[in-house]
Amino acid sequence: MFRDITLGQYYPANSAVHRLDPRTKILLTIFYIVGVFFIKTYFSYAVTILFLTSVILISKIPVLSVLKSIRGILFLVLFASVLNLFFVSSGEVLFESWITPRWVFRITMDGVHYSIKLTLRLILLVTGASLLTFTTTPVELTDGMESLMSPLKLIKVPVHDIAVIMSIALRFIPTLLDETNKIMNAQKARGASFDTGGIVKRAKALLPILIPLFVSSFRRADELAFAMNARCYNATDKRTKMKELKFSLKDLIALILVLAFLTVVFLDRYYFMGIDSLLFPGVLRCAIL
Repeated sequence: MFRDITLGQYYPANSAVHRLDPRTKILLTIFYIVGVFFIKTYFSYAVTILFLTSVILISKIPVLSVLKSIRGILFLVLFASVLNLFFVSSGEVLFESWITPRWVFRITMDGVHYSIKLTLRLILLVTGASLLTFTTTPVELTDGMESLMSPLKLIKVPVHDIAVIMSIALRFIPTLLDETNKIMNAQKARGASFDTGGIVKRAKALLPILIPLFVSSFRRADELAFAMNARCYNATDKRTKMKELKFSLKDLIALILVLAFLTVVFLDRYYFMGIDSLLFPGVLRCAIL
């Protein structure tokens, strides 16, 4: 059930994406997410899919491993798409049926466009964000976030503590998911059922999972605190790092490529929307009809 969640999982490989500075990857991920929210046309979606596919191939991560991140939000994607398909009433009517004298069931061309674009946007967001954890270890993420947030130290913000907390949270997500699967399998072996009955019955069936999971989480947190204390860990500003972060030429090239992608998205949104209106809607209408 929880094996499809890929957040926090690292895939070791020797690729150009893995060797990028973690600060660069964090910034590029933020730029990519901003660019996806500005996408408005099918042409930009096609460019984004091509760009994301190229990054996945360069990173040497199996495509199936990346697609697993989509399966975790499949229900949300389908639910949001159906809502847009049935409740957007503007545009050319493709199908219409009167259920009651006051309520009509209508599917329009705009509703189809909104549903397709929303589905693509959610898939691109989750897939692109998952590449950050696939190609960056929790330690590198901690160092990268701490370095990017270092200006906040001027106003006495505990930057190192925040970075360590976020790193530990990412590190233990796969561990907690494995623990949840083990508890569920143990409860199923005792005759528990999580897939039958109504919503209330299924919610009650989760109690035998949540209680031992909380107990296990607190126990792990306590053990981690003792382990850090035994190793004389302290969050002082004078801590040194074994590997110093350095911005190199490959980081500059990656930054230029992502900025070029953002430029194409912005230009297509504000200046060249006519290309999209000429090509993609006509193809889509032929496919639907």
